[in-house]
Amino acid sequence: NVALRKEFDLYACLRPCKTFKGVKSRYENIDLVIVRENTEDLYAGIEFQRDTPECARIIETIRELQPKAKIREHCGISIKPISVEGTRRIVEFAFQYAEKNGRKKVTAVHKANIMKHTDGLWLEVSREVATKHPKIEFEDRIVDNMCMQLVQKPELYDVLVLPNLYGDILSDLCAGLVGGLGVVPGANLGEGCAVFEAVHGSAPDIAGKRLANPSALILSAALLVRHLGEGQKA
Repeated sequence: NVALRKEFDLYACLRPCKTFKGVKSRYENIDLVIVRENTEDLYAGIEFQRDTPECARIIETIRELQPKAKIREHCGISIKPISVEGTRRIVEFAFQYAEKNGRKKVTAVHKANIMKHTDGLWLEVSREVATKHPKIEFEDRIVDNMCMQLVQKPELYDVLVLPNLYGDILSDLCAGLVGGLGVVPGANLGEGCAVFEAVHGSAPDIAGKRLANPSALILSAALLVRHLGEGQKA
């Protein structure tokens, strides 16, 4: 059912990273929000195992279409799809989040200087969406430079919107700026439903030892309550 799939398509991953008094960190006054696209990019699961007939066929097709492509004999292949539609809705989500939450700036993160037809598409569509939200400042950053910027001067940034892979990596980087995954909440949102969870996974090695930090779960619950329109209670 297409309508049902659309309703339960959790395309937006939201991860606020904020410093809290008493939490050990090298930084102060960090207040960043990661908006990560959840459904495309190299995490789409389109992979071909090395030395299989399917992988050989993909490599042969690539060589036919791009004779100059250099692919070694024993390669695994991953496909990186980034669509206009997927990019538009996640960047629109980031701008709407900024507007609703009093944020000042959205930064689109990419590698468009190298991957011109995937990240280049991402950047082109991001700029297009930004023109519809003139009250929110917009800029873009190449992903490697973005990592350096976050370490050197994170106070210059606000809402970051990223494709799936970069979003996964930089959300952990930003968590490191504020004390670790134990204090970072998370939300995965779609048009018809939402799931709220701590960014970290389970920790069976410390189960029952009274060592676990509940902050990420508590803050995820606060995100849920705010999502339901109860900002003061959140």
